[in-house]
Amino acid sequence: MRFRAFYCLSAMMIAATTLSVGQETQPAVKHGPAAATSPASGKEMFMSYCASCHGKDAKGDGPAAAALKQAPADLTSLARQNGGKYPADKVTSILRGQASLMAHGDQEMPVWGPVFWKMSQGHEELVQMRIANLNKYVESLQQK
Repeated sequence: MRFRAFYCLSAMMIAATTLSVGQETQPAVKHGPAAATSPASGKEMFMSYCASCHGKDAKGDGPAAAALKQAPADLTSLARQNGGKYPADKVTSILRGQASLMAHGDQEMPVWGPVFWKMSQGHEELVQMRIANLNKYVESLQQK
């Protein structure tokens, strides 16, 4: 009788362990307000706003990437994918939210234009500076 109870208890523990491992949750991206950064530093903005998904080296392997439905783009290959020319206008329109990104599915990537507008308290020249400097920094990361 003890032998049978031991096996039943062991089977239940194995089943419970298997169920708990199978029910591990997918990592989640925490949403919160964007930290204020200098509009003059593209690198600072990238590290604050982009690196969590795109990675510090912009290869698409940031710590939050696993929680996304679509893998973040490798931002170092944009020029290569565009015939060797960095697509500055396209990147600007993506940052502003004026271009749709099929790879981002349901717009998992934040649209930074309105965020920058709010940060800049409605000063369009600061929004443009932020986008231009972030764009220049991403351009500097292009593979040679």
